[in-house]
Amino acid sequence: MIESPHKKLEAWKKSMDLVEDIYKVSKSMPTEEKYGLISQMRRAAVSVPSNIAEGAGRRTIPKFINFLSISIGSLSELDTQVELSFRLKYINEDSYSILLNKIDKCKALTYGLRKKLM
Repeated sequence: MIESPHKKLEAWKKSMDLVEDIYKVSKSMPTEEKYGLISQMRRAAVSVPSNIAEGAGRRTIPKFINFLSISIGSLSELDTQVELSFRLKYINEDSYSILLNKIDKCKALTYGLRKKLM
């Protein structure tokens, strides 16, 4: 079986780990947020590796760069949602710090990949 090219990218791997973390943390959030903040956080998180994969699959550098930019936007959106979750006391300080560090790491990797392609 041939491995998809995006699966070799560190930005994709780390963002997949981030998705798992978001799903785990959001399980303990209030059920009334199921269709609100939880849904938004999960969709933003899933968007990151999905757009990296889609961009890599397009096989042109300009399109890949565009999809990387979308991933960066989703990371910024997720950053805001994690901040809001912390302010509303839906997540504790440890989870908040861990998630922000992982988001920052994913942003750095994605920015780096985009810069390398430009």
